[in-house]
Amino acid sequence: MKTLSVSKLNLKNPLLSLLHLSKAMEQVLQIHAQLITTNLMTDPFVSSQLLLSLTSQNALVNMDHAELLFNRIHQPNSFMHNSMIKGYTQSANPRKALNFYVNMRRESHLLDNYTYPFVLKACGLLMGLVEGRQVHGEVVKRGFRSDVFVVNGLIGMYSRCGDMASAVFVFDGSEVRDLVSCNLMLGGYVQSGDIGAAQKMFDEMPEKNVISWSIMIDGYGKKVGDLVNARVLFDCMPIKDMVSWNSMINAYAKIGELVAARQLFAEMPEKNVISWSIMIDGCAQHGKPKEALNLFRQMLSLGVRPDMVSVMGAISACSQLGALDQGRWIHIYMRRTRITIDILVQTALMDMYMKCGSLDEARRIFYSMPKKNVVSYNVMIVGLGINGFGEEALECFAQMEREGIPKDDLIFLGVLTACSHAGLVTQGLHIFERLKKDCRVEPKSMPMRPNSALWGTLLLACRTHRNVALAEFVVERLVELKADNSGVYVLLSNIYADVGMWEKALQIRNLIRDRKMKKETGSSVIEVDGNIKEYQNECMDRDCHYKIKAFATEEMKKSVLLNILIVCFRNAGKHAEDMEAENRLE
Repeated sequence: MKTLSVSKLNLKNPLLSLLHLSKAMEQVLQIHAQLITTNLMTDPFVSSQLLLSLTSQNALVNMDHAELLFNRIHQPNSFMHNSMIKGYTQSANPRKALNFYVNMRRESHLLDNYTYPFVLKACGLLMGLVEGRQVHGEVVKRGFRSDVFVVNGLIGMYSRCGDMASAVFVFDGSEVRDLVSCNLMLGGYVQSGDIGAAQKMFDEMPEKNVISWSIMIDGYGKKVGDLVNARVLFDCMPIKDMVSWNSMINAYAKIGELVAARQLFAEMPEKNVISWSIMIDGCAQHGKPKEALNLFRQMLSLGVRPDMVSVMGAISACSQLGALDQGRWIHIYMRRTRITIDILVQTALMDMYMKCGSLDEARRIFYSMPKKNVVSYNVMIVGLGINGFGEEALECFAQMEREGIPKDDLIFLGVLTACSHAGLVTQGLHIFERLKKDCRVEPKSMPMRPNSALWGTLLLACRTHRNVALAEFVVERLVELKADNSGVYVLLSNIYADVGMWEKALQIRNLIRDRKMKKETGSSVIEVDGNIKEYQNECMDRDCHYKIKAFATEEMKKSVLLNILIVCFRNAGKHAEDMEAENRLE
């Protein structure tokens, strides 16, 4: 009774009221300090409430601090264990959640209907079907089969692990199913690609909410690429929330239907950061980098804080455009606004700096990374190679091997690319032999017939080495594959011209004209004062330098770089056909 009365008094303590209202981790830590100085931490109820605050909300989760607190508690109870399991599940450390569950069982703590849903969620996140089945056995043994939260936990675990037969068994055998149960089954069918079963269940559901509709839209739009049915469902929705709008826009953006995505985006009654991120990433992924950067600027001007996806899309856009100044600005903005810069963002920034030619900044990021993976090394190796630092690329590969990072076929391809650009033939052949040994592939004996991309690569090599006979043979193969587009004939004509076979070069040009083959217009992109300007080949005529001078700043006009720029644009008109031909062959 004494402990109970103390807890009742502490329940009214203003510090606990402040704890429940806290919106930032700094506030929680300050309250923790006050609880220690007022000697309230000896009360298990107060400790449990502090632990709950540290583990409950995603924005406040601080599991390192929570575990320190937990380890100082004398005889933590089931509620405290449950809080830790929930916190680790929400903070993407499900293995730790399972460890706490095992510890609860070992110490004979009471396992209840709050324990199992989070443990099952942890199993699903780990794709731990074996562990999940063991927990299922515990659920049956302890009599929780009639608890709807536990049932939903089982359905969610089996669905996430891809065992839909077991999910159906749990669903059909339960008498306490609710709308959440049905939505979990819908999501499981969609995730496994069985859109027919999902549609059947959707039609039979006595009740549907906005989540049910959004799952089906995602299924048709993102899983099977059936935008017609996805749009029919979207238009039939009785109530559309932001999630459903984002799902439909994402379905369009994922397959490159950016006009439809942009139209829906403009019609949205309200947008959040996910809406902006979908559009920015979609434009960046489908060849619209300028539009991606424009959307990123609009988002910032409206006061929307970027997330990881929007930042990655903007960085990718800068990489494609060679927009070094804008890429630097985004990097600085992330640091100033404390946006999380994890290994994915660091790798994207490194790739951007490499493609923009700023090797020192790329190196600085690479060597400051606390943790590197095979993708980070691949970006560094390829970037060094294409910028002419082949020897350094090979040393980087050696460093990766010393660190024991597992190699894949893509890293070997990256090293071969570096050797190719740097002319390191002997080293390239050595890597070529390593590829067969380490990845157990046989590059010399292709298991499939060469496709148009491989023949096109060989044709590009013929241009480099002026091998007319092989070039003609390659073109014949491309004709057989019906892949003889204008780029093929432009390259063949240029190969003839390179070796002085002017009559044959003229014949090929006449062939292109007679067949009315369409040639894409060449273009160049420049960045001045943070603005991106694109010039088409059509404008690269004798008056082009006036257009450049009209755009250039006064400081640029005083610089010799402006004259170099004008020469580059004039030359771009001469080389645009080669660039267009090579792009069409890639």
